[in-house]
Amino acid sequence: MRWLAVLLLSATLARADGEPAGDFAYYLLALSWAPSWCALEGEARQSPHCAPGGGAGWVLHGLWPQYEQGWPGYCRGAKPDPSRAQTARMADLMGSSGAAWYQWKKHGRCSGLSAGDYFAAARRAYGAVIRPPAFRKLAAPVRLPAGVVEEAFLQANPGLLPDMLTVTCKAGRIQEVRICLTRDLRPRPCAADTVEDCTLRDAAMPPIR
Repeated sequence: MRWLAVLLLSATLARADGEPAGDFAYYLLALSWAPSWCALEGEARQSPHCAPGGGAGWVLHGLWPQYEQGWPGYCRGAKPDPSRAQTARMADLMGSSGAAWYQWKKHGRCSGLSAGDYFAAARRAYGAVIRPPAFRKLAAPVRLPAGVVEEAFLQANPGLLPDMLTVTCKAGRIQEVRICLTRDLRPRPCAADTVEDCTLRDAAMPPIR
């Protein structure tokens, strides 16, 4: 029974769907390595980011409000949902209008911002991060320690410290770089439950298509 109580408490801390919009501590900016995502699921969805010659590298997965413990999702809020034109304008970073709509529905509402302001903030946050150019130059799949990806981002972004970002893997591949930001989009240390550092020393990293 004690372990069941711990599990239930952990689930409550991790997510609290339907919470009030605008009540959060900081943002998590999630950048996906598109070639990995395409190999795992994007191709099956026929995402434009996965088209041959598309050139997608580090793409915007989302800008996610976080608590100091856990995160909100599918929040209650009075802000109108985005128009089709607004979500379509995010397709260059997110891959599709549908992806932008899903990010708004699950995370954007929780920001308390209007849809236009939320997408503008996501674009600013993405644009403020220098994506290391070395990864765009990969000519063939490589295997490397996930720490190499973290170090490359730290070197390219002097304002970042090791406790402000985390690198995740999925199915043996480099998946995402996630960077913690204040509500006004400045780098800050990540909360303990946000850190998911991949420990693989031979993570696969496919090249840009």
